[in-house]
Amino acid sequence: MKTKFDYKGIRSEFPFLSRKVNQKPIIYLDSAASSQKPQNVIDQLVKTYSQSYSNIHRGLHTLSEEATNSYEEVRLKIARFINAYSKEEIIFTSGATMSINLIANSYGLSKLKPNDEIIITVAEHHANIIPWQMLCEKTGAKLIAVPVDKDGSFHISALKQRITKNTRIISVPHVSNVLGTVFPIKEISQIAHENKAICVVDGCQGVTHMPVDIQDLNCDFYVFSGHKLYGPSGIGVCWGRAEILADMPPFLGGGDMIDNVEIDSSTFAIPPSRFEAGTPPIAECIALGAAVDFVTKIGMKNIENHEKSVLSYGHQRLASVKGLSFVGTSPNKSGVISFTLKSAHPHDISTLIDQDGVAIRAGHHCAQPLMKFLNLNSTARASVAIYTEPEDFDALAISLEKVNRIFGA
Repeated sequence: MKTKFDYKGIRSEFPFLSRKVNQKPIIYLDSAASSQKPQNVIDQLVKTYSQSYSNIHRGLHTLSEEATNSYEEVRLKIARFINAYSKEEIIFTSGATMSINLIANSYGLSKLKPNDEIIITVAEHHANIIPWQMLCEKTGAKLIAVPVDKDGSFHISALKQRITKNTRIISVPHVSNVLGTVFPIKEISQIAHENKAICVVDGCQGVTHMPVDIQDLNCDFYVFSGHKLYGPSGIGVCWGRAEILADMPPFLGGGDMIDNVEIDSSTFAIPPSRFEAGTPPIAECIALGAAVDFVTKIGMKNIENHEKSVLSYGHQRLASVKGLSFVGTSPNKSGVISFTLKSAHPHDISTLIDQDGVAIRAGHHCAQPLMKFLNLNSTARASVAIYTEPEDFDALAISLEKVNRIFGA
């Protein structure tokens, strides 16, 4: 299988690939949970902690100024990466979960009232369900879920049927972490705005696999985690429209998010500082900038094309495994292949193939409502990244055939 760029060379930039598990070369097919890190990200993290670490924004000495400049440069880098309108729309958080909680507790608590409605889909990660449930409990709003087809496809018509005059927020994934379905964000955003609602996008499985253009998608919030984008854990991004952020109260209180503090009252900084209370994960943020450099140099379109090619091969190769059924076969999908095997439970599959050095995810994938909708308890899930190659799915298929033999299938 040919690709348009040297992914073999790119693989050499990931030191984890030299690792062996159970005396076998590692086959890592769990990037949807967390991606591995290229050497430039690791080097940047070490460099920051060893040479230029200091707290940011509040210091006048050289180290603080260097750290502050590096930190703020990443804000601009992220804004350019997703084509935000300005760097002031980029809020650094601990990850996508924190970002959605920020939106729910700041925008949601200040705007929603009893009987207002929040629309999500049945295919959400728990991080895009529970914060809205908690918001509904606090405000009296209602949470409504849009179904997907049994093959994982999403239809705009199903969303339109559930919109009412009380719809205030529509929050959807860019890409399902179980089904791989790519959601039509641009159309969903348009429908939200036509109905005077906002569109929130969980971009964790989107920004890692394809180019993201915020201005083209026309959503109101877009969130993602650094650890899925080849960066460190503990750092994430919440992008929001400047005019919306300006009208939102702070979510957390503390240092660096204030304008003036008195004993009995305070005034707050303008965004994004208003939403970045306390000392942030400074080195992790700077290393996220290195991750953005890494994928930008390769080109997100190149990454998308490579992964689609590998994913297509993966489907073809796994289809030959006896008793294997795919979960999520929408024609427009990205990132993951979920499946079940007639002979064995997903947990047993994952445990057994680990003996061959093959790492996949097994369980409900933090998507229990979707599992119940599909009448499943769990699935096995293989997920791809820039370092995934077709041979990884050969290894997976061979291991699955071993599982069949072990269970007498």
